[in-house]
Amino acid sequence: MTVQDVPFNLNDRPVLNSVFLFRWEEQEQAFLLLYPEGIIKLNDSAGNILKLCDGEKTLAVIIAELKSLFGSDDIEGDIYNFMEVAHGKGWIEAKN
Repeated sequence: MTVQDVPFNLNDRPVLNSVFLFRWEEQEQAFLLLYPEGIIKLNDSAGNILKLCDGEKTLAVIIAELKSLFGSDDIEGDIYNFMEVAHGKGWIEAKN
């Protein structure tokens, strides 16, 4: 997957949809997305990506920070895949 395949370009600033509340739940030892209809328990990778979607960082910065965090240049495709899924589910939107 490439940047052309996702609803964001590298200069967009992904932000959590205001319907959702993102937080770390100590009891669950997981990141959660809370919304009026329920709760979504996220895996570590999804949580680390969403944590950076603050509406201030560009997608390019998010990718660079995650590459540094995980010590891998091979995760860019996974990040694009997650961004496409998260956008499709309405979790995030592009702020430009």
